[in-house]
Amino acid sequence: MTFLFSVLDVAAQSGNDRLIADQYFNSGELEKAAEVYSRLTDTDPYGIYQNYFKCLIGLKQYDDAEKLARKVGKKMPSNLSYQADICYVYQLRGDKDKSEQLFQKTLKSMKPDQSQVIIFANAFSMRQDWNHALAVYAVGRKLLDGQYGFYYEVAEVYFQQGESQKMIDEYLSAVADNPGNLQNVQNILQSRVGYDPESGRTELLRVALLRRIQRDPSQTVFSEMLIWLFVQQKDFESATAQAKALDKRLKEDGTRVMSIAAMAAANLQYDVAIKDYQYVIEKGSDQPNYVTARMELLNVFNKKITSGNTYTTADLLQLEKDYLATLDELGRSARTASLVSGLAHLRAFYLDQPDTAINDLDQVLELPGLSKQTIADCKLELGDILLFVGNVWDSDLLYAQVDKDFKNDPLGQEAKYRSARLDYFRGDFLWAQAQLDVLKSATSQLIANDALYLSLLISDNIGLDSTTDALMLYARADLLKYRNKYADAMVLLDSLLIGYPDHSLVDETWFRMAEINDVQRDWTKEDSLYGKVAAMGEESVLADDALFRRAELNELKLMNRDKAMELYQEILTKFPGSLYSVEARRRFRALRGDMLN
Repeated sequence: MTFLFSVLDVAAQSGNDRLIADQYFNSGELEKAAEVYSRLTDTDPYGIYQNYFKCLIGLKQYDDAEKLARKVGKKMPSNLSYQADICYVYQLRGDKDKSEQLFQKTLKSMKPDQSQVIIFANAFSMRQDWNHALAVYAVGRKLLDGQYGFYYEVAEVYFQQGESQKMIDEYLSAVADNPGNLQNVQNILQSRVGYDPESGRTELLRVALLRRIQRDPSQTVFSEMLIWLFVQQKDFESATAQAKALDKRLKEDGTRVMSIAAMAAANLQYDVAIKDYQYVIEKGSDQPNYVTARMELLNVFNKKITSGNTYTTADLLQLEKDYLATLDELGRSARTASLVSGLAHLRAFYLDQPDTAINDLDQVLELPGLSKQTIADCKLELGDILLFVGNVWDSDLLYAQVDKDFKNDPLGQEAKYRSARLDYFRGDFLWAQAQLDVLKSATSQLIANDALYLSLLISDNIGLDSTTDALMLYARADLLKYRNKYADAMVLLDSLLIGYPDHSLVDETWFRMAEINDVQRDWTKEDSLYGKVAAMGEESVLADDALFRRAELNELKLMNRDKAMELYQEILTKFPGSLYSVEARRRFRALRGDMLN
């Protein structure tokens, strides 16, 4: 028993000494720390080694540092990091030849052991001795001979050295060695390479992938990576070219091209999406993606025509004919319900045929086999159209039904948002805000952002004395704009500016008037109004929105490329943290004539 207590006492004292030494070390008192550590080399050699070695190096006691590394290293001969430490001591003494001799000798002693190689190489990497680390991995790669290639580790060293090309080659070799590494490598490259064309790394990756494809066309993984790269850059046209080549080579059903089409459409690159869907349609009506491609093609045509507000009545009527022709071919069924919903929206909001649109949706809701989600989607569209014609109560009822049926689901959250927006239109601001505040944490980021914006609009523009007269005018104008009653909306907005010239709603009012001018195609007035909002700078949360819209207006409608470039550049300089900054940079460079891929 006496012996046991003695052992415990020694262990306790050793632990206390270790704490004291560590405190000295952390406070920079190296001499005191080294003195205490020296007493622990027999009882706790591994625990104190790193700090003690650093103390000796810091005190330039190189002989003692070498002795320590040799002593501990003898107890763990398979751990070659101690040999690396001795090499380091020789270098500090100025004996580089002796250091290199020991390094080469240790290299020859290495076993085909993955862990041993990594530990030895890391000992050099920690001191940024990249060349020796690479030499260790090169020998390790030969020793393991295909069992493990150290691609990730070598790539990390090249990354630290700033050798982007060599880093990329290592990651691509990891994929070539095992295609199962594809996702992991893509995740790493997403952060390591980045997608700013000005960095040059994306071009290095693109060229490296093309070379791999040319070297071995049968290895499709690099074609898939190239598609992935183009998608990250939002270069959907180039992504499509690669996807079509793979689709033909592998005799696929167009699914890969359909995926790119959907992403292109989501990024407003409608022409690319249209070509993609047409490609799939041309594969034949017996293909599994044919019906979906036909339907999505019409949806994209719809967005392309209506979103730019440069359409003619003939364009809208042709689009209606295309809808009807497609429905005649595919039939009106549960499968094509979304197509009918798109037609109804076109008829109500663009062709002034709300009664026909309501009838279309009523018929759809009677179709057998509709999923609950399809029913909800159609109810939301019907609610929007009923609100458009002024039938507020039935609209609200439909929103409430979807909200009830899809609690805590994005569809239900969308219904709740539209119901809250309706309350805002009616001037019930506090109730609307209560619902909107719940939606700020919605699972859909788009809904959450819309809810946050409308909630802030209400809270920021109710007077300190809770007066809502100005906000009431603005909300009524908003409803009139929604119902395409633009002249009436402009009258209310004008009266708001006259009656409340210093109100916090002035920038919102100018912005809304600019949007109405856009619909009416009075682009000169629109440009001027966006300019007023942008000039407010940080005083308006809409300043960067207005600046981007103005730049886009000059680029696409006023055809003033120089002005557009100036405005895009202004976004980058005045609002570097804006959500529009990435797109503004891309468009600026495109207008300047830069090669973007």
